[in-house]
Amino acid sequence: MRAERWVVKLGTGVLSTAAGSLDLHQVENLTRQLVELKKKDIEVIVVSSGAIGCGMEILGYSKRPDTIEELQACSTLGQPFLMHYYKKFFSFYGFHVAQILVTYFDLDSLSLRSNIRKLLEYLLLKKTVIPIINENDCVSFEEIRFGDNDRLSSHIAVLTKADRLVILSNVSGLMDYSNGEKKPIPFVDEIDSRIEKLAEGTRSERSVGGMITKIEAAKIAVSAGIQMQIADGREKDVLIRIHEGETLGTLFRVKNDARTFGADSQPLPKSQRG
Repeated sequence: MRAERWVVKLGTGVLSTAAGSLDLHQVENLTRQLVELKKKDIEVIVVSSGAIGCGMEILGYSKRPDTIEELQACSTLGQPFLMHYYKKFFSFYGFHVAQILVTYFDLDSLSLRSNIRKLLEYLLLKKTVIPIINENDCVSFEEIRFGDNDRLSSHIAVLTKADRLVILSNVSGLMDYSNGEKKPIPFVDEIDSRIEKLAEGTRSERSVGGMITKIEAAKIAVSAGIQMQIADGREKDVLIRIHEGETLGTLFRVKNDARTFGADSQPLPKSQRG
């Protein structure tokens, strides 16, 4: 029987300090939790943002650039910086990291999509290897970029037939602001127009997306039979507590346990493209 498989997306906000630099204490903390999941016999694939934010720090940007060339420059400078620290913190526990950079074209190609899936399956057989995926910003053009790692993480979850997608962000989950009150929504069983209206798009100086892209990611995941959870990545031991069944953030539940992935090698449906 295959081990439980999680895709964990780490957003820029949860990896950065208030000033925008890489939060090394937070990266170390999340690394420790991911290792704990591995020790519980959970296969883990990480989808990590943060490269552009790291590059912005190196180049001295105070806000997210607007041009694709500037974004690409930040990404190419920031990605090695980001991976250096993942390697450093995971190696402390005896783990190795495998960097995988993908584009929309990769996941829309029958052959490349199949190759990525086979590679990930092979890496997951290596018990001390953590695959870390990010969008390949340096070769992605504006019109074909995923634009955020929320949707990318859902595509990876579908591709690898994950059991759970966890998106860690700097928000506590989906909020209901009706009646003048801010109330967290712990469970979503159907993504209808009311849920979509609750999603407020945000764009910070170091990130893209917001709750809207997370709702889009949830649609992709749930339609494939994968439950998805949005939670605050700065909650103490958030991943361990989710594994233990604690109600944190918002869980998008699957109506039934049927797995509806379809053929492994199918390209992205038009409705799911970034």
